[in-house]
Amino acid sequence: MAITDWPENERPREKLLAHGPRMLTDAELLALFLRVGTRGQSAVDLARTLLARFGTLCRLCNAPAGEFAAVPGMGLAKYAQLQAVMELARRALAERLDEGALFDSPMVVRDWLQLRLAHLPHETFCVLLLDARHCLIEAVDLFRGTLNQASVYPREVVKLALGRNAAAVILAHNHPSGETEPSHADEMLTHELSKALALIDVKVLDHFIVPAHGAPLSFAERGLL
Repeated sequence: MAITDWPENERPREKLLAHGPRMLTDAELLALFLRVGTRGQSAVDLARTLLARFGTLCRLCNAPAGEFAAVPGMGLAKYAQLQAVMELARRALAERLDEGALFDSPMVVRDWLQLRLAHLPHETFCVLLLDARHCLIEAVDLFRGTLNQASVYPREVVKLALGRNAAAVILAHNHPSGETEPSHADEMLTHELSKALALIDVKVLDHFIVPAHGAPLSFAERGLL
């Protein structure tokens, strides 16, 4: 049955307009992006097929171009549209980070870090440089590693903070393996960076681990800072 034959209050577009996007399922939101289905499948059916194939919405959005385009009904044009939507989301969140103190909006920080780092196939260490009011000066991907390791040098972090005249920093790195829990090396690095930055009067406000799937972990909330 085509979506146009559904009761009006069950159609994704009408449901969104009446109740807001949060009331839609992942498949319904994806169906609005797809707009049309394939022969014998509505857009919602196709969306469910895609989610079943890739496992999660995150894996779907970050799938390689060839793997995504190989799905019947998809293609490189649809892949490009999806990546444009993802980049728009990243930029919109980045603008919100620029609007005020980061610790006034911790969920925005988490969401932005997840969009920026979760999909990367290699480990990346990111430093968010903040002024005295904890407003963002700049976010810098400072170190890049292999699948499960990035070498981080405290001297380079200190040099970066001095160069940007930062008063505080938020640290973040991703775990492409999907592991959320901090390793002993992660904890030792955080303490080393905190001590090194304290010598130049720069405070480490938090350190986030961003797994490939799931919510970022906060060192501050865990009492690890």
